[in-house]
Amino acid sequence: MMRKILEYILKRMWFLFPDELYLKIIYYLKMGRKLNLDEPKTMNEKLQWLKLHNRKPEFTSMVDKISVKEYVAEKIGPQYVAPLLGVWDKVEDIDFESLPQQFVLKANHSGDNKGVVICPDKSALDVKKAEKNLKKSLKLDIYRVYREWPYKNVRKRFFAEEYLGKDLVDYKFYCFDGRADSVLVCIDRQIGDPKFYFFDKEWNLKRYNQRGKSAPADFTLPKPDGIDEMFELASKLSEGLPFARIDFYNVNGRIYFGEITFYPSGGFDPKRLPEADLHFGSMIDLSKVKA
Repeated sequence: MMRKILEYILKRMWFLFPDELYLKIIYYLKMGRKLNLDEPKTMNEKLQWLKLHNRKPEFTSMVDKISVKEYVAEKIGPQYVAPLLGVWDKVEDIDFESLPQQFVLKANHSGDNKGVVICPDKSALDVKKAEKNLKKSLKLDIYRVYREWPYKNVRKRFFAEEYLGKDLVDYKFYCFDGRADSVLVCIDRQIGDPKFYFFDKEWNLKRYNQRGKSAPADFTLPKPDGIDEMFELASKLSEGLPFARIDFYNVNGRIYFGEITFYPSGGFDPKRLPEADLHFGSMIDLSKVKA
């Protein structure tokens, strides 16, 4: 009962709580233990610390799914960026007639696949339903819910980009100040049965989460072409960042950037195994931020 009361208060009166107090409360509610900000050791703890102490203006443009395209193009090259087909301030302004037969619509401020419309065939698209889906994303405020401050000043917009195909596999690289340590491979998301497996640079399965822990001893996935290049690109994009998750897609050997995430799961991830939480936490060097 007390948990539900606290959750209700946080949801309705979030603006009354300073960031640190808010994070301590929600961390306890989601993780079942106190948040240690004085001597953070786990990844989840250090991500909360970084929210409070590592606030650079450029982070706002790096989480904006439109402006980050320019950053990535300058850093690793425009060939890795899915082309923009249009940008609009309001859902009502989206010009569906100008879009090709296949495209993807996204909200620039959202996460966790919210505010995304995948259109493999425009003739079969339910425009009203698509608009409704996009409008729902306007209610999502990642700063308010998780205190991910880079989102606080993102101007909410909508954009269309090139359709990359169906059955896409996500490659989410866990990077530490210019070094991509491992990759979380996400499969079967589009059929509603997502599976997540960690692999290191040598393509060894790492049992960092529940899915990996329960996998058979000989389990693996086919090593994708271009994985070494993706590790290199992720490392380059994460230079100067204590931690960043850099996402890519690999479409028939062609690599496309996905997004930059500073705080996976908002820094509230109970599915990561405790030993993995400590392992990743040990690689996040806060001393450079403190200096």
